[in-house]
Amino acid sequence: MSISKKIARLTSGEKPRVLDLFAGCGGISLGFHSAGFEIVGAVEIDAAAAKSHALNFHPKSFNLHARSRDITAIDPPELLNEFTLTGPVKDQVDVIVGGPPCQAFARVGRAKLREIAEHPDAFLRDPRSNLYLRYLDYVRALQPIALVMENVPDVLNYGGHNIAEEVCEALEDLGYLPKYTILNAVFYGVPEMRERMFLVAYRKELKPCLWHPQPSHWIDLPQGYHGSRQVALQTVKFSELEEHKYFVDPPEPDPSCCLPAITAEEALSDLPVISEDSPLKLMKGPRHFKELAPYRKPPGNAYQRLMREWEGFLSSKGVSDHVIRYLPRDYKIFARMNPGDQYPEAHELAKKMFAERLLEIECIEGEKPQKGSSRYELEWVQYVPPYDPGKFPNKWRKMEADKPARTLMAHLGKDSYSHIHYDSSQARTISVREAARLQSFPDGFVFQGPMNPAFKQIGNAVPPLMAKAVAEVIINELQGSIKHAEKISA
Repeated sequence: MSISKKIARLTSGEKPRVLDLFAGCGGISLGFHSAGFEIVGAVEIDAAAAKSHALNFHPKSFNLHARSRDITAIDPPELLNEFTLTGPVKDQVDVIVGGPPCQAFARVGRAKLREIAEHPDAFLRDPRSNLYLRYLDYVRALQPIALVMENVPDVLNYGGHNIAEEVCEALEDLGYLPKYTILNAVFYGVPEMRERMFLVAYRKELKPCLWHPQPSHWIDLPQGYHGSRQVALQTVKFSELEEHKYFVDPPEPDPSCCLPAITAEEALSDLPVISEDSPLKLMKGPRHFKELAPYRKPPGNAYQRLMREWEGFLSSKGVSDHVIRYLPRDYKIFARMNPGDQYPEAHELAKKMFAERLLEIECIEGEKPQKGSSRYELEWVQYVPPYDPGKFPNKWRKMEADKPARTLMAHLGKDSYSHIHYDSSQARTISVREAARLQSFPDGFVFQGPMNPAFKQIGNAVPPLMAKAVAEVIINELQGSIKHAEKISA
């Protein structure tokens, strides 16, 4: 069995080998790398994200690793061969990580999952190309000693299915002990409130004791996060009389021994100011990462020092991706919004500012432009955003300096209004580097630009500090289980 060879290799002092599926730019990879794992390769279909991953983890073999790969079109033996991992396929990878998308999963269910567990070609016959099945196909072929599956909490209630529960059943059939729960990034030192489902599984031979990390930081989450969690957990049966085989209650932080959550200001305040006369605010055009922007001041706290001094990703002088969107109509609105204001408040403020503009015109010209006139309409579009505040209440939001950021989403690649900078004197949305900071990517981590693809990669990523907390639990379990497993496999 391949587990004996893997245990022997780890016992000799080699780092556990990680394969990252659906890797994105590498948030999970960075967390595992920092916890002492070796990232042997990644599978990512997005070309820009694949290049970012290669730039950061395989710069010496960039061309080999930077290729975008479709997991539905490449089998494990072929993939390992491309990564120059020779020898029996089952011996090459110790840990698989990743967050497969859940399209069409609600129509698959546990019967199809068990089919893939028993027949490796079942995925190829599935016309819906379900990516969860492909993840399990890789698990079956590579036989890792541990694995991590990450996704949004909604996978616990996706079309009436609890995806995590069904995946756990399939993994148990494959010889694993799986557990899943919901973790929030803010409890692990990330300056962002971001809920994620984490499923961790070990080979049964390892006799594991711990699957998920205990929180290191604390904050009283806004009510909306509690509500979303309860919706996601509706398919998890809660009964004092019923033992939960796979689900584990989310670990709760203890305010008496946890550190306060990292705030947005603590995360960002040392980065360069983007002032009113900055070309980024005055000029339209592509945003590339070519010019180094010096740091505003020395690091003022432990988080800022970590972002600059992360081992393997040092940054001493400044950042080159501190670029923002060109939004000239809205700068004046951003400046007058209050912390926590969302789009309805911004829309009302814009109408108030438009009314002030009409009074200004009246004072100068003697009369106001009349509603319906071309002059009136011209002034209106220069002040008031076109979106219906009743339909898009959450489209905008101004961050609070003294609180962690709300969840960064993938649509950062299309607009950044969900994260308007807390500093009214700068009156703008966050930059690429600020988004990366809020996700806990160190300043030396390079994103394949330009701006829009970089925003998308960051919004899609697992926060590295969150991934590192999970990785540290796993590596401790592996180290603690090696002697026991070695006896069994001898």
